[in-house]
Amino acid sequence: MARVLYQHVGKRFGTTYAVRDFDLDIPDREFLVLVGPSGCGKSTALRLLAGLEQVSEGDIFIGDRKVTHLPPRDRDIAMVFQSYALYPHMTIYDNVAFGLQLRKVPKREIDRRVKEAAGILGIQELLARKPGQLSGGQRQRVAVARAIVREPSVFLLDEPLSNLDANLRVHTRTEISKLHQRLGTTFIYVTHDQVEAMTMATRIAVMSRGVIQQVGTPQELYNHPVNRFVAGFIGSPAMNFLDARVERADGGIMLDAGPFQVPAPKSRLRELEPYVGKTIVFGIRPENVHDRQFAPQGIEGAPVSAKVDVTEMMGNEVFVYLLAGELPMLAQVDPRTEARPQEEMQVVLDMDRMHAFDSETGDSLFDRARQMAAA
Repeated sequence: MARVLYQHVGKRFGTTYAVRDFDLDIPDREFLVLVGPSGCGKSTALRLLAGLEQVSEGDIFIGDRKVTHLPPRDRDIAMVFQSYALYPHMTIYDNVAFGLQLRKVPKREIDRRVKEAAGILGIQELLARKPGQLSGGQRQRVAVARAIVREPSVFLLDEPLSNLDANLRVHTRTEISKLHQRLGTTFIYVTHDQVEAMTMATRIAVMSRGVIQQVGTPQELYNHPVNRFVAGFIGSPAMNFLDARVERADGGIMLDAGPFQVPAPKSRLRELEPYVGKTIVFGIRPENVHDRQFAPQGIEGAPVSAKVDVTEMMGNEVFVYLLAGELPMLAQVDPRTEARPQEEMQVVLDMDRMHAFDSETGDSLFDRARQMAAA
């Protein structure tokens, strides 16, 4: 079993916490992604598991073993770093085999593992070459192969795609997902790129300032963010956030953003009622802001007039940057749109997809369990 368990783990550098009260249970064979902005503590959390940093408080378990104070070599893990860290004077075969040679694994077994890993990653024809003769993507696959041959209980990957170009990143993240399915081993992957997290993870742990904000499947985090930070970090392009005053109107509730007012959906009245007369943060994703001409049928839409500032054609969609009065808003609309810069445009907000957050704490106003039941 390769279950990984962090129990209230903390890491201090002097008086500053890099990781605080980190409590996370990662089941066997899961692909968990730690995601967050630079400096949020995600790499530190991974290095604590690897034994490359010492825990200040709490405990870490791999399987049934407490590994909190074990040296890295005794933790049965393999780590792939952002830098490939290949020996330039060695062949690819020897780079992949080197760790096994240090452990005095029999030559026949080394040969079997190296060739098997090379076959999995498609680098069989590269084994006689030197790292300098390889592309960045090929070198990254060699670094992964070096981890595979160790046959560890847990794979740790720290920003492994950061040095690759955009097209190669897409290809390599697909290959890593396939590799996880094939090996059936626990993967823990660190990235600042929420697209990588959404496309690869079984579950995602979102971090900010050393603290886990939310853990869940990609769909759970996208549809039911627990706070404004998660809502803004997960999803591309990012969610629109607008300050809005909650007012009663015609037996319902109106959200007054200043330049425009939109009715709250009936399904949200109960959660918004305590905030009548107060200002909240109204959230709406760009894909839920539609060109009125091409709005989907059956949505609870609220019309808004805005001025088009900039348009960006993306092929199968158009990003329209709007100004409602002085309030900026991004719409992700049908490519048939006739929106043109400096012209007025009618958009429709899908209010069934709205989000709302406390303006002081940033917490979601919508009870997650009730929201999931209503979905």
